[in-house]
Amino acid sequence: MQKYNSREEVPEKYQWDLTEYFKDEDDFLANYKKAETWITKLRKYKDCFENPKKIYEYLQKEIEILVLVQNLFIYAVTMNDQEVGISSSIERKNKVEHLDTEFSKATSFFAPELLKLSSNQYNELFKKCESLIEFKPYLDKIYREKEYILSAKEEQMITELVNSMDHFSDMASTLLHSEHHYGTIMIDGKEEVLSPNNYIRFLKNRDSSIRKQAYQLFNKKINEYAKSSASFLHGYVAMNQTVAKLHGYQDAWHKKLFGLNLTDKVFKTLVTTTESHLDSLHKYYQLRKKVLGFDLHPFDLNLNMINSKEEYTIEEAQNIVRGALGKLGEDYLEKYDSIIKNRYIDYCQYRGKCAGGYNISGHDKNSRILMSFNGNLASLSTIAHECGHHINHQLIIENNKVQYRGLHIIVAEVASLVNEFLLSDYIFRHAKTKNEKLLGLENIIHVIVSNLYGAVREGKMEEEMYQAVSNNNIITKDYMDDLTKKSLEKYYGDYVKLDEYSNSSWATRSHYFMNFYLYSYAICISVATMVASKILRGEEEMLNCYLEFLKVGNDKWPKEAFEVLGVDLENPKVYEDAISYFDSLLKEYENIYYEK
Repeated sequence: MQKYNSREEVPEKYQWDLTEYFKDEDDFLANYKKAETWITKLRKYKDCFENPKKIYEYLQKEIEILVLVQNLFIYAVTMNDQEVGISSSIERKNKVEHLDTEFSKATSFFAPELLKLSSNQYNELFKKCESLIEFKPYLDKIYREKEYILSAKEEQMITELVNSMDHFSDMASTLLHSEHHYGTIMIDGKEEVLSPNNYIRFLKNRDSSIRKQAYQLFNKKINEYAKSSASFLHGYVAMNQTVAKLHGYQDAWHKKLFGLNLTDKVFKTLVTTTESHLDSLHKYYQLRKKVLGFDLHPFDLNLNMINSKEEYTIEEAQNIVRGALGKLGEDYLEKYDSIIKNRYIDYCQYRGKCAGGYNISGHDKNSRILMSFNGNLASLSTIAHECGHHINHQLIIENNKVQYRGLHIIVAEVASLVNEFLLSDYIFRHAKTKNEKLLGLENIIHVIVSNLYGAVREGKMEEEMYQAVSNNNIITKDYMDDLTKKSLEKYYGDYVKLDEYSNSSWATRSHYFMNFYLYSYAICISVATMVASKILRGEEEMLNCYLEFLKVGNDKWPKEAFEVLGVDLENPKVYEDAISYFDSLLKEYENIYYEK
């Protein structure tokens, strides 16, 4: 696989094209100034509630400005992440964050004024101005927060304070991707620089000494700065807890539940069911140990059980993913083709690029996908995963008014994970050798381990962090190391040998800066298991329901969205069925591995 030292070396066809957002820096700045002007004009709508037509006019302008601010934000984030730590990119991102603060301040009057209305007065608005009905779900979600919204002045103060201090994730990311220098490793006589972008590739190397060296170098450096990482994490958690309590919530978790309109029972059922089946996870580690033929250490957990030198070019990866997604129909494939044709993906890795993969979306344009292409099956999975998000976003745009083109995060991962199931099945079904079949099976097994067991484990850790801060404790390196150690001991059992570096994985997790996002993966992998298995069995009804599900915007609550698929998240069967499917995959893997 071609390796690159800098972005300048990467061919244009492998870089994302951001001109759909802004043609160049001058265009960005012109639109930035336009947004500043528009935001100022929003302030004149203060005290507009005596005239429902003025409310409607305000809401139209608010949405229009929100879309522009989002586009400015997406451009700033993507420019920053393609080369983290560049001064101009940091400055651009800071400008947009300031603009977002000004937008929040300019609109902070609206919710308090809306909530002054009695129930009768609120309902009268839609009779006096029928056009407002198109905003009713939007307004209903604000009005239900009546007991948690403060005065306009108080809301503005909180907004300004949060926006001035909420840089914890950025600081942690800069430390991880730009400030740290992790050293070099010799592979095949060539010296390679270790970075967060290529770390997993080193951990997939068949040479245990290279895996161990990469693991130790990486985590030794992480540990040197872990006190700072813990400080950033504490600041983020404490901020969320404080803001939630200022608004009258019990804590940040209950604010999250209220925002999703879900009960705590959903998550208690998820955790209880998953942890009551840790024996299935332990079977997986037993299988790994048996197939690999040695005791497992943390640096062995990304190694493919089967030795495969299969390496894909970017073009080969694109074509394989397309073949896998064929079961979702021609319209779906057309949307996939547009992703490839129009350069919506930034593929290649090099030092300084933000690690990992994501799809970033606004309300009126095609989203963009960032990844670190390694030429392996995991890279194909990333393409399938993030394209799932992209196409979900496009279907939402096509089928919803602008104000409802968002997506509840607890719903969002279904679209990406279904694609990973389809990809693994495609590789399994088209395999020419026994090893290729096993690779296809292992891929989806790993997806379930990571997204169900891994997400529940770390989601519980996140809950404990918030509880610790509520109890006036400080999140420190020692606290996080101890929390991680206890968590790993429970989930790994006696099947993975922990060491002095095992406890530092928390310091690399950007998800802890995403407000209880991890549980969403566990919910979604459980639902995706059901959806994908039925589509793969050729159940037309589920395919049709799933395509309708992908069109649902955020005028519907998560509970309503999942009902399109016939899913009740409070029912333990949702998670039990996912684990049963996981067990069947392990059994199938074992049968194929031992067949002659």
